[in-house]
Amino acid sequence: MRHRSAKRKLGRTTSHRKAMLANMATALFRHEKIKSTKAKCLTLQPFADKLITVAKRGDLHGRRLVARVIADEKICKKLCDEIAPRYVERNGGYTRVLKTGRRIHGDAAETAIIELVEKA
Repeated sequence: MRHRSAKRKLGRTTSHRKAMLANMATALFRHEKIKSTKAKCLTLQPFADKLITVAKRGDLHGRRLVARVIADEKICKKLCDEIAPRYVERNGGYTRVLKTGRRIHGDAAETAIIELVEKA
């Protein structure tokens, strides 16, 4: 039974799930919009929002906390210097998930687009 279990496991081990979310967050901050399954997008949304909130602090410790997750230095710099300052006046809700239907070919999984709210 899954009573009061907070997170989606997505059929992966913990280490695989953490790595996948870090990679998806990196892609989201690089392209500011990505397409994936609905379950992955809904799992990524709070993960990415928390990274933006930490990056909004603007101090060295915030950058280092973000760098723990985002391995690419360019994307980490982009997040802290370009993306986070856009949301100074906003208290959360930095991403949106738009459902796009089911895959035509393959497994017919529900797909969605996750994007940053205020794109440049």
